[in-house]
Amino acid sequence: MSRDTQLKDRWELLVKQLSDQFAEGEDIDLDGIIYLIGVQELGQIHREFKKDEKLNLMHIAICRLLQPYGYYEFDFVDEEGWPHYQVKEELPTLKAGEQSVLMKDAIVNYFLEKEFIK
Repeated sequence: MSRDTQLKDRWELLVKQLSDQFAEGEDIDLDGIIYLIGVQELGQIHREFKKDEKLNLMHIAICRLLQPYGYYEFDFVDEEGWPHYQVKEELPTLKAGEQSVLMKDAIVNYFLEKEFIK
């Protein structure tokens, strides 16, 4: 099986599982999955977030997702429990489709690591 086909199959499985668990079966989109990862990484699951906090959650998720690729490095957790990362290497300029593939690959790897999917 080619890497592209494997990524596509794993992505579809992940979207289905997350959609069933968090979106009552409606397909959850890429941003929604990134948001869920941010909440997971913050660890404050049972609370409401303000609009700016939701953006920060997505930033945390993106940093965490791209950390294994060498773009970010975990720095510290602040007094409110929010993780902080520093840029290790600037992201290359990518076309929209390339960005999407990179994020989907990073998300699939994240959930494989967490053993949410196989």
